[in-house]
Amino acid sequence: MALATSLLSGTPSEYSLVKRHPCEKIFGVQLAGGFPDTMAKSAQILVDEMEIDFIDINMGCPIDVVNQKGGGCALPNRPSKMVEVVSAMRGVMRGVPLTVKIRTGLKEGVLTADETIKIMTTSAKPDLITFHPRSKEQRYTKLANWDFVNPCLAACGDVPFWVCGDVLSWEDYYQRLEQYPVSGIMIGRGALIKPWIFTEIDERRTWDISANERLDLLKKFVNYGLDHWGSDDAGVERTRRFLLEWLSFQC
Repeated sequence: MALATSLLSGTPSEYSLVKRHPCEKIFGVQLAGGFPDTMAKSAQILVDEMEIDFIDINMGCPIDVVNQKGGGCALPNRPSKMVEVVSAMRGVMRGVPLTVKIRTGLKEGVLTADETIKIMTTSAKPDLITFHPRSKEQRYTKLANWDFVNPCLAACGDVPFWVCGDVLSWEDYYQRLEQYPVSGIMIGRGALIKPWIFTEIDERRTWDISANERLDLLKKFVNYGLDHWGSDDAGVERTRRFLLEWLSFQC
């Protein structure tokens, strides 16, 4: 995720987040912000200067500092501003797909995403919506509320509707697709826990990779980091930071 204001201020570390690696066949940028002008200007920079296939508006970020500036989960709570942001971005993206990711709402038990989706698809239709059935308040705790998927799906109309949340195995993936008539499933933490989950899904089998294979993954991660951020002290420190964050998910 990149912050629109940081991109506009030219922050080098923010631009490193939106740099495409040659091995990436499909590459999108998730953008956070709360105002039409900054979001549209950032989108235009990304479309004009970066190699991207789509932009995703992060209306599901629960981080307080993002929400305090009107972005993340706070943006759907201001429907008119949300519509302005989507419309302004679409106006400068020259056909590059624009997607949106949202949560159930701000508070646990107060479900507002279905109304948000209805407003969005009526007034400023994105190309795809991804729904994370947890609230801002929940962040990543407790189980995702998949019972709220169908009301949100009904509000989507003809906009493709994806869902993410607690899909940690190939069995979870196919079970959710059988239970809910969604367009697709997004996997987040499941891929951090075991990056080979996509092979498991593709081959419909559980795959417990060996210790040597796990070590090779770590080496590849470090090499990608040093290639991306550089092998100077700053690059090493940034690679170490993301490596430790990733390792915190490993099982």
